[in-house]
Amino acid sequence: MAVVVAALLPVFILIVLGIVLKRSLMRLDTQWHGLERLTYFVLFPMLLIQTLVKADLSKVPVAGVGGALLLSALAMSLLCLALRPTLSRLGIDGPAFTSIFQGATRWQTFVGLSVAANMFGDVGLALASVAMVAIIPLVNVFSVAVLAHYASPEKQSGSAIVMTLVRNPLIWACAIGLFINVTHLPLPKLWHEVADALSRSSLAIGLLVTGAGLHLEGLLRPSAAAAIGVAFKLVLMPAVALALAVWFGLSGDSLAIVAICSAVPTSSSAYVLARQMGGDAPLLAQIITLQTMLAAVTMPMAIALAA
Repeated sequence: MAVVVAALLPVFILIVLGIVLKRSLMRLDTQWHGLERLTYFVLFPMLLIQTLVKADLSKVPVAGVGGALLLSALAMSLLCLALRPTLSRLGIDGPAFTSIFQGATRWQTFVGLSVAANMFGDVGLALASVAMVAIIPLVNVFSVAVLAHYASPEKQSGSAIVMTLVRNPLIWACAIGLFINVTHLPLPKLWHEVADALSRSSLAIGLLVTGAGLHLEGLLRPSAAAAIGVAFKLVLMPAVALALAVWFGLSGDSLAIVAICSAVPTSSSAYVLARQMGGDAPLLAQIITLQTMLAAVTMPMAIALAA
């Protein structure tokens, strides 16, 4: 447990530092909006590409790790959709449902990669890269489709949904990195020097932006919808993912990576998507804040179960 806490501590210190900076040195929303866009469109995609380019996928259980996380994300997505009529009867409208959906299915990659690297080094990053390929395209496609269907009374056309997905830099980054890895496309030394520099900065800046985006006022009176989003992501999804991973025969580092990637809070980029497509952004901000704070307790528990 001490190893887990030591790996998590730098991550949450950076998140707390983001909270402090937002309330002291960098109070303007425009400052964080610029960092958010830089991270989302440049730094983080480069991290995804470079991690996949350098990952030795032949030495990691791609099918087991990727399969467990893919199926757990799919299971949570289907569960949310199946519960939509029940949630509607509880007074949870379409936009609020999309926030629960995103809160229950998406993952905070900055936290996942940071913890994986802190605990297992390059092997952890290689295993986490499998998780990225398994989760990111699926949850982005599902999130956009759910927002398009439930967030607005005016349903978006199929072509509009497709264009939203086509413009998603994270899906492109996974595809490019995986293509280079599989084809063994040679890249010049200059590429690796620049890409490594950008990648190193992405995790720290991403965690600072995550902290700056938290809404602490939502911690005092969490809504029922927020509680559902928190329980689904921090309790139910890790349980499903670990059960699938054990069923696939995973153990050791591979099982721990599944625990890490399934137990992280939801992605802060989900909030951006909710604002763009008419979701309940304030509710999602509350879900992200609650998950991030509670993950300091639930993540060590999930990783300890996998040990």
